[in-house]
This record gives sequence, structure tokens and C-alpha cells, in this order.
Amino acid sequence: MGVPVRNTESVVSPVVEAWATYRTSSAADWPTRRLLRAKGDSRVSVVLPAHNEEATVGAIVSTIREHLVDRVPLVDELIVVDSRSTDRTAQVARAAGAEVVSQDAMTHGLPQLTGKGDALWAGLAAAEGDVVAFVDADLREFRPHFVTGLLGPLLTDPSVDFVKGFYHRPLIGTTGVEADGGGRVTELMARPMLNLFWPELAGFVQPLAGEYAGRREVLAQVPFVSGYGVETAMLIDLLELVGLDALAQVDLGERKHRHQDTAALGRMSAQIMLTVWSRLQRRGWASPDVLPSALLTQFRRGGSEALPNLDREIVVSDVTVEERPPLAELRHRLPRRRVAAA
Repeated sequence: MGVPVRNTESVVSPVVEAWATYRTSSAADWPTRRLLRAKGDSRVSVVLPAHNEEATVGAIVSTIREHLVDRVPLVDELIVVDSRSTDRTAQVARAAGAEVVSQDAMTHGLPQLTGKGDALWAGLAAAEGDVVAFVDADLREFRPHFVTGLLGPLLTDPSVDFVKGFYHRPLIGTTGVEADGGGRVTELMARPMLNLFWPELAGFVQPLAGEYAGRREVLAQVPFVSGYGVETAMLIDLLELVGLDALAQVDLGERKHRHQDTAALGRMSAQIMLTVWSRLQRRGWASPDVLPSALLTQFRRGGSEALPNLDREIVVSDVTVEERPPLAELRHRLPRRRVAAA
């Protein structure tokens, strides 16, 4: 009797292939003048969460201001959320033409949370646009198409509620440049995790991308994870809220920004894993009575407290993730007026 041979031929899920074909476009497909005609009476806000980004935030704000506010009135509101910066981020952003709001001022009266997700939530609370685009504040060689690409599907197709950017991310190392080496957490952890539990999201080229846009009333219905799990949680929660067909992605070309070291990427990965665990619990796929440890043990070579047999320090980080409830649930508790960052 022969031994059954497993079919090892891999095929793309028909759902993923159809979605990727139908809901993927390029920034070049969305010229600014076309979007201005499609915009109609809609208001557009662009939000940049920023923590100690004085080196890059000014150029990003100036570019958006020149091309998409002054030259073509596509963007109605340009907001930088100062996330407890200790440098001149707020002053540089304001001088470049942004409205600067304080993360803590926008969440006054609520529990204080840390991390990028809370800054994004504060930015959504401050924004008044019907469509809100989020752009990271550490980008170098920023171009207007990073915004227009995200806005294109939303302004031209009412069935689209959320758009995610994707791009090439070159990683500059000591031996050269790796053209797509920048998405290490995506390839090693986030993508395998999403494929395991939410295979419908497998068609997203960059699920952790920091550039995305959505309809304000939809974004206000999902919670925001306070740390680096915010992008993962948002995709999962929006999939369950509006369905895959309401999500889209746009090729933004190439993204240049600073890269974090391996230890920092480990902490980021741990926060994403905790975020996924919380979503599995909500679905009943993980025991509600089991709480995974939020302490991450890492090792640092040398150091003043190196253990004698290791020649390394033990470094323990708390990677706890917390969540802001959906904005729609807390709107009545927020400041009536924005409080600008100093």
C-alpha cells in the first residue's frame, strides 16, 4: 500500500487574490486635480503623530502645506500631535505651518497612556475632517503623493472606508543597501501571525505601515492600542467592523526613515503579539482566563551590571499594551477646544 503524498503546491487564496487585484492601486493613479474634483464638500485632515521628530517634521509639514493646502486646496486641516517631545518638534512643526496639539491636552481627564497609538487617538480626536490621513513624522525625502495616494480611493469610491499604504523600505547597512530589508517585524512576526488567524488580511503588503487613511466616523468606532500594536489591531478590528471589501491599499513607492535596532524590534514584536492575543481572546480563540506575561527579558552585551558567566546585562522591559476605547464612546469627555502644544 503506497504512502499518501501531500500536495505541496501552494496557491493564493481566491479571496486574497481577488481583493488584491480589485482593491490595490498606485499613488500615480490619483492625480491631485482629480481628487480635488472628487472631494466635493468633504473635509480632509492630515495628522502626524510626533515624538522628538524636529529633524524631519518640518520638511513634511512644509511639503503638505505648499502642495496640498496652498497650491491645491485638497487638505483642509494639517495637525501635528506633540507626543511629549523633549526637543523642538512642536516649534518646528508650527513654524512650518501645522496646527500643533498636545497629546496630553487632547486626552485630559482620561487615564494617561503612552506610545504611538495614543497619539494617533488624540489626533483623531482633534481632527474635524470627514477623511483623516495619518502620516509618520520621521519620513525623509517626503513627497505629496504619500497623502494623495491614501486619499484617492476614499474620495472617489464611497464603498472604501480605509486605505493602507505600502512601499519599498530600503535598509542601509554596513555592507550596502537591502532594497526591501526594512520590514523585519512584518516579515518575521506580523505577517505569519495574521496569515494564521486572519488569512483574509494576507493580501496587505505592509500591514504595519504607518501611513493610512480612513473615514472619520469609521475610525471613531474602533479602539486604539496605545503601543506598537496599533496598526495590527486597527486592521483586525476594521476587518470585523466593515469587512474586507471596504479596505484598500495603495503603492506609495519608496519610504525612507530611520530604523530601530534589533532589541527595539523585539519589544515592538512583543507588543504586537500581546495585541493579537487580546483579539484572539475576544473571538474566543484563546482562554479568557490566561494572561500572557508582559515582561520581556533581553540581553545586552557588556554593561556595568553584566553577569559574570554571561558577559551580558539582563534587561527586562514592560511591553504592556493598553487601549483607548473607540472615540465615539468618549467624545463627550474630551475638551471642547483644542489646547495647542507649547
